[in-house]
Formats: sequence, C-alpha cells, structure tokens
Amino acid sequence: MLEHCVLALLQDDERYGYDLVTELSEAGLLASEGTIYPLLSRLRKEELVRTSWQESPSGPPRRYYSLTDRGRSALADFTTSWTDFRTSVDHILLGRGTR
Repeated sequence: MLEHCVLALLQDDERYGYDLVTELSEAGLLASEGTIYPLLSRLRKEELVRTSWQESPSGPPRRYYSLTDRGRSALADFTTSWTDFRTSVDHILLGRGTR
C-alpha cells in the first residue's frame, strides 16, 4: 500500500524523499527514511518515477521524484482495484455480506 501512497503523493507535483516521509507520517502511516528511500529506488528502477537533482536553499542538492507515464498508469490501475476492494470490504463490515 505504501508504494501506491507514494505514487499518489507524486501525482500532482514532484517531491524530495524527506518531504514524502513527513507527509506519510503526518497521515498516520508508518514511514521512515529507511523504508521510503529503498522504495523510491525500486520505483525508479521499475520506471514508475524519475528523478532530478535540484539545489536546496538550506543545504546540499536534493533528489526530487516525479511520476512517469508508467507510474501514472500504475496508480490509475491501483485506484480502480482499491475502490472495488474497499467497496467489498465495506459491504462485509457493514453486515451485508452474503451467506
């Protein structure tokens, strides 16, 4: 799930890794630098995200991540699957499961 949350955070704007860690943590998801950076590396290798280096006003350059077309497609596929899954689980949790 974390992978797709990262893709969702990148859908509108590029971000650097620590920014992603902060936003995911604020949303209540377990996210540490030790979790996010390997995930971002894997997403880059799978060509779901691209990277660029940008100067930082407060230190060394930062690596920014943005979605590729392939990443947008993966996010769209997941969003459809998640919606169907959530609907099914809600149906059962609300006591409308079939017997």
